[in-house]
Amino acid sequence: MRKIGILTGGGDCPGLNAVIRGVVTRCMKDGIEVFGFHAGWRGVIECDGHWMTLKEVESIQTQGGTILGSSRTNVMKIENGPEIVRTTMEALGLEGLVAIGGDDTLGVANQLRKLGMNMIGVPKTIDNDLSCTDWTFGFDTASNIATEEIDRLHTTAASHARCFVVECMGRHTGWIALQAGIAADAHLVLVPEFPMSFKEIYELVRNRYVRGERYTIIAVAEGFEFKDEAMEELETDMFGNALLLHRELARGLAERIEKAIRTDETLDKRREHFEARSVVLGHLQRGGAPSAFDRVLGTRMGVKAGELVVNNEYGNMVSLRGTNIAVADLERAVTERKKVDKEFYDVAALFF
Repeated sequence: MRKIGILTGGGDCPGLNAVIRGVVTRCMKDGIEVFGFHAGWRGVIECDGHWMTLKEVESIQTQGGTILGSSRTNVMKIENGPEIVRTTMEALGLEGLVAIGGDDTLGVANQLRKLGMNMIGVPKTIDNDLSCTDWTFGFDTASNIATEEIDRLHTTAASHARCFVVECMGRHTGWIALQAGIAADAHLVLVPEFPMSFKEIYELVRNRYVRGERYTIIAVAEGFEFKDEAMEELETDMFGNALLLHRELARGLAERIEKAIRTDETLDKRREHFEARSVVLGHLQRGGAPSAFDRVLGTRMGVKAGELVVNNEYGNMVSLRGTNIAVADLERAVTERKKVDKEFYDVAALFF
C-alpha cells in the first residue's frame, strides 16, 4: 500500500482546502493513503496528524483557512530537523510529502528534496509572488477583498474630504495593492518594486487639493519603502522575515501627509482642517471563503499534485501557465521571486 503525507504551511490562504481535497481525492482513487500533518512542518517534526478520509474532504473547497492547520515552523532551524522529518516519514511508511505553501514552506521542501526526500510543492500565497506560476490561489480572493474595502472608503473619504492610506499585504511585492488599486480607482499605488520619496507622494496629494479634489485614496503594499529613507529594523519570524505589522506604515504615512498639508503656508486656510486616516486590511485579506476562481484553481492544482504522486514525479511544483495546469522545477520556483513589472505598474500610474 502506497502512502504519502500532506501539509499546509505559512499564513492561511483562501483555496487551501480545495487543494487538500484535490490531492486526497486523486490519490485515494489510485489506492494511495494520505496522512494529513497538523500545523504544517511542526506537525511533521512532532509526528502529529491523522489518516485522512474522503468523507472529511467532501465540499471543503467552500471553506476558507485550512482544515489541517498551519504554522511558520522552519525545519532547517531545528536541531536535526531534516533527520526528524526523515524519521517521521519512515515511521509512517510515507514515500513522499505534498507541501502546500509559499516560498518559506516550499523552500524547506526543496532543501529536504536535496537531502533525498521525495517532495512535491503546491504554490500558496495571496501575494502572488512565487516564480514559475502565473497565478497563485488566494490572490484573487485577497484582491477582491481589498478592492471591496477601497470601494467602500471612496464614499466616506469623499464625504469628509479626507486622505485615506490603505495598507494591503505584500511583503516583497505589490501585486495585491496594484490589482486592487487599479480595480477600485486608488489615486496612488505604492509598491516595493517602484519606490517613491515622501516628497513625490505629498506633491500628488497636494496637487489634488489645489485642483479642488475633495479626497485622495492611496493603496500601499506593506513592504513599500520610501526612496532615500532607510527602513527601520524590525523583529523577524523563524524564516528571517520582518514583522511588518509592527512598522505601522500606513499610519505613519497618513500622519506625515496631514502634517505636511496643514503646515504648507502656500495653501489656503482650509488646509488647517485637512485630515488623513489609515486603514490596515491585514488578515481580512486572507480570511473567509475563497472566490470561485480560487476554489477551482486550488482544486485543479491539488488534483495535479495527486497525479504527480501517482506517477512518482517528485521534485516538482504544480503551476499555472496561462489557463493550463503545468509542472515547474521546485528549485527555480523558490529561488526566483515574481515581481510586478513596469508595464503593469505603468497602467496604474496613468491614472495617478
